[in-house]
Amino acid sequence: MYNEITAAVAGTGFIGPVHVEALKRLGVRVKGIMGSTPKKSEVAKRKLGLEVGYQDINDLLADKDIDAVHLAVPNMLHYPMAVKTLEAGKHVMCEKPLAMNTTESSVLVKLARESGLQAAVTYNIRFYPMNLETRARIESGELGRIFSVVGSYVQDWLFYETDYNWRVRADKGGPLRAVADIGTHWIDLVSSMTGLKISHVFADLNTVHPERKKPLGEVQTFSGEQPIPKSFEPVSIDTEDTGCITIRFEEGGQGVLWVSQVTAGVKNRIRYEIAGSKQSISWDSNQPNELLLGHRDKANEALVKDPALSSDFTRSYINYPGGHHEGFPDTFKQCFRSFYDAILGEERTGGFIYPTFEEGHREVSICEAILSSHTHKKWVEIDDFL
Repeated sequence: MYNEITAAVAGTGFIGPVHVEALKRLGVRVKGIMGSTPKKSEVAKRKLGLEVGYQDINDLLADKDIDAVHLAVPNMLHYPMAVKTLEAGKHVMCEKPLAMNTTESSVLVKLARESGLQAAVTYNIRFYPMNLETRARIESGELGRIFSVVGSYVQDWLFYETDYNWRVRADKGGPLRAVADIGTHWIDLVSSMTGLKISHVFADLNTVHPERKKPLGEVQTFSGEQPIPKSFEPVSIDTEDTGCITIRFEEGGQGVLWVSQVTAGVKNRIRYEIAGSKQSISWDSNQPNELLLGHRDKANEALVKDPALSSDFTRSYINYPGGHHEGFPDTFKQCFRSFYDAILGEERTGGFIYPTFEEGHREVSICEAILSSHTHKKWVEIDDFL
């Protein structure tokens, strides 16, 4: 059924091809791709085996074959391209964060609602099978009342002062970087699993490298093949490398999030521990197919991913039997599955659970509250930024 839909992807960097691969695995026809230049579009088209390398976003949106557009472009382009996509009458899947600020994200929510189109944000981490299982267990009441949610999202790709990418500049990626780029993944994840809403935040952010050395020439993201630059130019940095956010939930629980992009040896790791009145549950993306269940009065348990041992809800987003692991690429496929199910009107167990523009707008609001808290060194209420 997914082959009834034709999609195109904007963005040829690290994440654009990830979207293409996941869509192909799902069975969606991916007609073409658009890069920042016509040359990049053509190179990506040939490399990914697609039909078209679009000249620009207007060329892509003029293609009447395209039903849905995936935006995997720099943050500053999310808002204008999402607006154009919705106005062109096409469904849109936008990488996070949804926009640079709440002024933009609120407009996108309104446009999406009025258009009647499906509009999603690519918070894919919620689609690891064991995170869906956590969601199902919390909804069934197995954890009881939630006392606390603590965790982290840590990387090391910006560890050195010579590490540079457009994301470190506020004018390119927004005033928050580590929080907006990876922290919002954690926030979306725990919010979607627990159903809790963050009401207040207290944040302490830090820029480890207030000046970075930008390599002269093009810089790739998450690439192990680029040559070591021989010359640099100094660039002042106005975004954070690390951050600690203390959280209060509307329902009464507490939380703590630690984010870092300068922790040596940690390539990409997200963790959480949710403590409830009946038991606790924890997960680590380094062992993504395992949940740890904590008990007071009996032995703790380790639940390994197996559709035969999962809830009906989780099972509908698992494609391989027990003993066959599912990881990062699979989360995109399952996120897109929910999105395209909604386009087709094919609701599966648990309903349509893809991250909506409304949820993306709330993430941007939380980011603005976090920045305000850090700036003014006080607790800040999220509703003030919605």
